Amino acid sequence: MTTAPERLGPAELRELFLFTDLDDEQLAWVAEHGEVVAFPAGADVSVEGEPATCFSVLLDGTLAMSRRVGGSEVETVRTSHRGVYSGAVQFYFGDRLPQRYPATVRAVTDCRFLQVPAEGFAAEFRRWYPMAVHLLEGLFLGQRNSAELVAQRERLLALGKLTAGLTHELNNPAAAASRAAAALRERFAGMRHKLALLSEGRLDGAVLRALTGLQEELVARVGSAPELTALERADREDELGDWLDDRDIGGGYELAGVFVGAGLGPADLQRVADSVDPAALEPALRWLAYAVETESLLAEIADSTGRISGLVDAARQYSQLDRAPYQPTDLHAGLDATLVMLGAKTPPGVRVVKDYDRSLPPVPGYPGELNQVWTNLIVNALDAMTGEGMAGEGTLTLRTAREGECALVEVADTGPGIPEELRQRVFEPFFTTKPVGQGTGLGLDVSWRVVVTRHGGDLRVRSEPGDTRFQVRLPLTEAAAVPG
Repeated sequence: MTTAPERLGPAELRELFLFTDLDDEQLAWVAEHGEVVAFPAGADVSVEGEPATCFSVLLDGTLAMSRRVGGSEVETVRTSHRGVYSGAVQFYFGDRLPQRYPATVRAVTDCRFLQVPAEGFAAEFRRWYPMAVHLLEGLFLGQRNSAELVAQRERLLALGKLTAGLTHELNNPAAAASRAAAALRERFAGMRHKLALLSEGRLDGAVLRALTGLQEELVARVGSAPELTALERADREDELGDWLDDRDIGGGYELAGVFVGAGLGPADLQRVADSVDPAALEPALRWLAYAVETESLLAEIADSTGRISGLVDAARQYSQLDRAPYQPTDLHAGLDATLVMLGAKTPPGVRVVKDYDRSLPPVPGYPGELNQVWTNLIVNALDAMTGEGMAGEGTLTLRTAREGECALVEVADTGPGIPEELRQRVFEPFFTTKPVGQGTGLGLDVSWRVVVTRHGGDLRVRSEPGDTRFQVRLPLTEAAAVPG
């Protein structure tokens, strides 16, 4: 024999604050379709992410509400207040919105709930309150669409800033390589001219071979020349200039600057003097100077083109255009690429410190989206140290570590900090402490959704004057992440 479900009468329903103002017809519908369901202590009333089928109202007992954060459950609400509701709280959208439970509700003690089928309740609710439904839908969908449009605009603005910064960074080494190539053409012309002068001196083959071998030996030392202070360099140039003047070499101090920069001194030039006749000494030294400058210019071109290649590689790493969207991700590569992309935005007075745990394994996730998180956090840190009233100086610290089954990425700055009353709101959409026109308030909201929703991680902030830390925790196992 089947036991009839327990139901509440209209008078009992009117005692619940949600139903106090319903008319008799509406109360009768809830009384007919709502069922009282008992849950023993520890039982799940609803499970986060599962299809939302019931709108639940607590009648007695204590419930706890929790959400998944970083692969573990975090309790958000615990209450025994009669009449509180949970479950399919957006039932009025019907099939226009995916209906899933936003949180897990668990009975802490033995509980009783009034449960109303979401699908039937949605149809009646729209009939009872058509204007209210339109307003709720407009508010929810309007905010969501606005957030998407502004987020797209924010991404375009960020892309424009990054493109401008990258163009600036690329221009410097490209211009240096161009200047070095033009100077190199002049040096080769000079070398050909001096070689002709040497040949007119009728040097025999043995002397020319010895001079060429000595040139190769001295030029090979260019790349390993020690760094000199301005005073040390001036003293050595004076010493070498005197040596050249004593031998009637024209433009001695100009040559001295070339030779000292290459790490050569009087003893090295004396070896050249010992290899040739006095009449051939000046063309031999100028030939050597051209060779030294040529080597230096080639090194400058190699360094400049290497910097260009590094910037292009950093841009590719940052954008992840040639990578699979979901894959094991090297967090350090993403952080380094982001620093390169933001190089033009980093003031000279800000020191960047990397405290990386290189033993950290790759993290399963979306590297392109994580790079956007690093961008938002680093830009916020830089803005904190360069904003109004700040000297544009401080320390930006990027730290990685392992915490249990999660990877920790910490972005810290030495700015003024975030006041306690604002700390709880920094992840809200459109909330910003920046002046009008200087921020949309979506950077941290986007970061929160990428870290928490997309990767099943956690994003927190700890702040006091001189020490603000945004901490990102990402699960190290693919099962805990959310690749959907």
